[in-house]
Amino acid sequence: MELKPSIMLLDILVTLILGTVIYYFLSRKKEETLPFKEGWWGKGQKPDTEEDTTIRPFKVETTEEELSDLFRRLDQARFTEPLENSCFLYGTNSVYLRKVISYWKNQFNWKKQVEVLNNYPQFKTKIQGIDIHFVHVKPPRLPEGRSAKPLLMVHGWPGSFYEFYKIIPLLTDPASHGLSDEHIFEVICPSIPGYGFSEAPHKKDFNSVSAASVFYELMLRLGFSEFYAQGGDWGWLICTNLAQIAPNHMKGLHLNLASVTKVGFTHVLSILLGRYLPGLFGFQDEDVKRMFPFLEKGLYRILKESGYAHIQATKPDTVGCGLNDSPVGLAAYILEKFSTWTDLEFRNLEDGGLERKFTLDDLLTNIMIYWVSGCIVSSMRFYKENLQKGIGTQKHEKLTVQVPTGIASFPNEIMHTPPAWAQKKYTNIVSFHYMPRGGHFAALEEPELLAEDILQFVGKVEKQQLWRKKGEELPLGTAGE
Repeated sequence: MELKPSIMLLDILVTLILGTVIYYFLSRKKEETLPFKEGWWGKGQKPDTEEDTTIRPFKVETTEEELSDLFRRLDQARFTEPLENSCFLYGTNSVYLRKVISYWKNQFNWKKQVEVLNNYPQFKTKIQGIDIHFVHVKPPRLPEGRSAKPLLMVHGWPGSFYEFYKIIPLLTDPASHGLSDEHIFEVICPSIPGYGFSEAPHKKDFNSVSAASVFYELMLRLGFSEFYAQGGDWGWLICTNLAQIAPNHMKGLHLNLASVTKVGFTHVLSILLGRYLPGLFGFQDEDVKRMFPFLEKGLYRILKESGYAHIQATKPDTVGCGLNDSPVGLAAYILEKFSTWTDLEFRNLEDGGLERKFTLDDLLTNIMIYWVSGCIVSSMRFYKENLQKGIGTQKHEKLTVQVPTGIASFPNEIMHTPPAWAQKKYTNIVSFHYMPRGGHFAALEEPELLAEDILQFVGKVEKQQLWRKKGEELPLGTAGE
């Protein structure tokens, strides 16, 4: 039987369409995820027995012997006179440091601060061979029919879980603090392994992906199959890696630092020409203000302020041994970061501007967490584990993040990442806000601002998900700002 030409053409057309569709589904590149890092970080060989997954209550405790040893060391401190008019330009000014040590010895009440630390429920559980410490705070009250949203909050260096103590009540009980209670959180703040009261890894190569894998296990162990995550400093990278490992479990990622480690030709071109042609590179006026002139606000600033990172990424144990032996040295090392990273202009003040943004009680509480746990060396090693292979060489640096992302960009961060750069890494930016004030330690310095930004970000994510469930088209302007 002879086929009509029109039928033959139709058959060919259908075959071509089907072939194209099949080719598309077979050949299209699936979004790659970051492999979960299964490790064993305990002492010696991994035992054959199953790991104990018990979650145990924990309280901060200090013995009289530990305090006596501390005060003896403080009494025997040896200070070096600073250069005249050097302020904090050479590092922590020892004239001011003497005042801090005097306050530490004579007025600071560590036992009272221990009570403050123990105000929130704390726990430990063993994951991948090491004890993981975390704070877990549930809302004091929930409106009928409502449930709390789990929020993982991760600190950085030289901070600790204590950074979040002022923001926790704003998130778990927002209505009592003048904030919208449309979204109420259940907050989980772990200590990074090797920091604070989390056990330090006993083996090499524990990096941000390792920490993200451990915290993923922690959230699953707590019963959270879906959660939000928030971080700055190392918390930025750990939470970013977690979003890459478990994108279907993370509802949203909120960052108060979003650094870009993979730099391409367009980045370089925007550095060279962005000041003169900002619109061509998607820069806003605020981006230009924060980034240029780039030699001064970029390259020179990084060179001046990154010496610590080079030391910690190469020989952390050498300097760490000295800091672990001297509480005064430890205080000088940590306080300088709380000064400079809060506001670079504070380098021009003899007291480093430290008490303009923080209380000595808060600063010394953070330092005491490092001292009593003896974690300064292991915390510094985290730099070597993450940076020893070189920037831009690791798989997570080459992968994008599809999880809905919110970025609170504080003006006094050492380096500014414009949204045009951030969106190359974080492809689903729901909100990007230029914050009116504040620096690196946002949760401790500006808890209200950070809480408000987290709340509005989660609100947008929840609305997007609601619209998607209803099969509706997203309203214009909801995909980002």
